[in-house]
Formats: sequence, C-alpha cells, structure tokens
Amino acid sequence: MLTSFIEGLLCCLTSKSANTVVPVETSELADGYEFVEVKPGRVLRVRHIIPDRPIEEEPSQGASVSCKRKITVYRNGQLFIENLGERASAELRSCQNGQTEPNSTVEVELAESRNSSPPVSLPESRSESSQQPRMRRRKPKRTVVIDCERKISACKGTHSDVVLFFIHGVGGSLDIWRSQLDFFSRLGYEVIAPDLAGHGASSAPQIAAAYTFYALAEDMRIIFKRYAKKRNILIGHSYGVSFCTFLAHEFPDQIQKMVMINGGGPTALEPSLCSIFNLPTCVLHCLSPLLAWSFLKAGFARQGPREKQLLKENNAFNVSSFVLRAMMSGQYWPEGDEVYHAELTVPTLLVHGMHDKFVPVEEDQRMAEILLMAFLKVLEDGSHMVMMECPETINTLLHEFLLWEPATPAPLKKESKTRPETAKAQTDNNKAAAEPATVRPATARQT
Repeated sequence: MLTSFIEGLLCCLTSKSANTVVPVETSELADGYEFVEVKPGRVLRVRHIIPDRPIEEEPSQGASVSCKRKITVYRNGQLFIENLGERASAELRSCQNGQTEPNSTVEVELAESRNSSPPVSLPESRSESSQQPRMRRRKPKRTVVIDCERKISACKGTHSDVVLFFIHGVGGSLDIWRSQLDFFSRLGYEVIAPDLAGHGASSAPQIAAAYTFYALAEDMRIIFKRYAKKRNILIGHSYGVSFCTFLAHEFPDQIQKMVMINGGGPTALEPSLCSIFNLPTCVLHCLSPLLAWSFLKAGFARQGPREKQLLKENNAFNVSSFVLRAMMSGQYWPEGDEVYHAELTVPTLLVHGMHDKFVPVEEDQRMAEILLMAFLKVLEDGSHMVMMECPETINTLLHEFLLWEPATPAPLKKESKTRPETAKAQTDNNKAAAEPATVRPATARQT
C-alpha cells in the first residue's frame, strides 16, 4: 500500500504514468498460445487448442425452429414483442418469456416510458357507447419483423466443424477460463480464448481510444473471422457478453449457440459520470490495493485463501490503472439496446451467480425475457467469478447445453390393414378405449 501511494504521488508530481503499461511476460508458446496482430502494433495473445480427434463423427441434422417475431417500438419508449412462431418445440416455448401460447406477446416498458405522459381520452359524446373514454391510437416509431428458420443441433467434441470462443471481461484474462479450456479440450472440442487489449499478455497501447467498445469489438471480429468454422459457440463473461452479442448480431448464420455468464441486462452501454474510475490514473494507482480488495469482496461468494489464490493464479484483475480507467470510460455502445437483443435468434444459456454484487439477478431475468430462446440458470453458491468458484458445475452446464437440440416431432404411424371380422370385434370390445386414441396437439409445460 505504501509503495502504491509513493508511486502515485510521483505520478502526480511528474505528470507521468505511475506504472508502465506492458503485457505480462509469457513463454508458453508451445502450449497452444499464439500472438495475432489484429492491427499494426496491436497484438493479442490467443490460446488456441486443437485436440486430437482419432474418430470424427458426422454432426446430426438437428431440428429446424421457426423464428417469427414482431418488435414494435412506440414513441413513448414502450417496447411490444409478439412471438409468431408456428412450430416451436414445447421446451422452447416454456422458456420464452414464460409464455406457452402459440402466439405469445411480451410488453416491456423502457426507461424513457417512466416520464411519458398519460394517454389522452377523447371528449364524451351523447351516445351511450361513447361514454367510456377511448384511447388515442398510438403510432409506432419503429417496427422490426423477424421471419427465419434456424437449425439447431447438438455440438459434440467429435464434430470437426465446432469451435468454442471464450471472451473475458474487464480486468480478466484468458486464464480465468483455465478450467473450461482444459475440460472441453479433453472432450475433443477446439477452443479459442483471446486476451483483450491491455489484458493478460496482449499489447497495451497508451491511448484511451484503443479501449473503446468499438475498438475491442473490432478486435474480436478479426479473431472470430480468423478461427471460425461452420458451427461456433460463443461464451462470454461480464463485459465479454457484449462482444458475444455483437458477434451474434454480425454473424447470425455462423453462431450456433451462445452462453452469457453474469452479463447483465439488455441495455445500451454508457459510462457512468459519477464513477471512481473517472479519477486520474495516479489516484487510481494509489487506490489499487483497495480496488483489488473490493473486487475480491464483490466478485466471490467467499473471501478465503482459496479465492485469493485463484485471483493470483488466473491473472484476474491484474491490469494497470490506465487500462482500467480507459476500459470503464470506453463502455459506450448505444446500439446495444433492448431491440438489438430482441432481434437475436441464437439459442442462449444465461448463467447467474446468486451472490454477484456487480450484476443483479433482475438484469439477467430481464435478458431472458427479451431474448427469443433463452434458458436462465441461477447458481446458489456462485458470485461474479462463478466459472472460477464452481468450475465443475459450469463445465457440466455448458456441456449439457452444447449437446442440447430441440426434439423433432415423431411421425404418425400408418394404420395397419386388418380383416373386417377382426376389426369389428376390436371395435365392439374396445370401443371405450379407442375414443381417447385421437391424436391431439402437444401442450407446453410451464416452468
């Protein structure tokens, strides 16, 4: 603490950065680590594991799901979503906004609608039918119609066309995915995990514009286009969820499934004006021990020696004060609003740690309501860094989601031809049992 304070004081007096912004030294190039130059002078460390597949299995055909949705945005900020899918499976229906009807609707109030004026009623007329106040018909500001077919299939480690992308958030590194990378690579999956700029062993430019959302998203686009195959799975944590959403919107046909871990609600990103990260870099450097302690307190359900060792081993929250300040102030993404998320048709698994003090559970519940196909799983023993706290549970959830595919409807059996005498005897003896044999449409389960 005293060393940080002295360095920060020298920073204020000399107007120089308190700590040199350089990547972490690494010599693990032989263990699947690569360095990719996304731009001149901008180099990212990427862990790329290609497992040995002695036996490759042909991917299953899966099932096609009708994705039909109408999104209407009114001028008062009200968002109205109507799901128009004709043939979606019962399990998908049960997790879509809690609705089970064939044409379910979701009505959401945006933040601007709180200050909107009440609807104006027309003056009363003499007729009895017009005595009740009538609502003025609202004109939509914007209408988006989605009509497509999405094929969803199981993604196994024996499938050579499947790639898993892991993207971390602010202050992390690819090392926070160590348990997941080892687990899925042993199962035969090809895995990709990059270090964001200024994190881990990636280069760290000393310019704030290098850490805006658009600059980092462009890096992830280049990494994705370099390693992507036919079926790609995106797994993001915290701020990394925004980059997964961006890639799913840019490459909808190449993204098979997506996982959001403590990603928050479907709201546009905007930096806070009253944040501690707006302080000068030298002041943040003086407060770095306090910030690290606060991160340990809020990011983990328990604060014991094991959690401190996890932070140290997995290189979490080990970034310079300059990078941390630039990352927090560069989170500006006005396009990523609720309509942007409602347009996604990718099946999504949402994982939330109940003890997370950074992201409330209500935000992930809101995300599950907005997305077309979303499964929300809340872990009682986890917090913000749930993939480090409960690696076995997270690995099991992710693997089950990768293997999941919608159930295909069973074909109707053809009626067998019988003799007239046999058919008449069966009709007389089993008349009561034959009545409920009529084929009825399946009903969805409510969860």
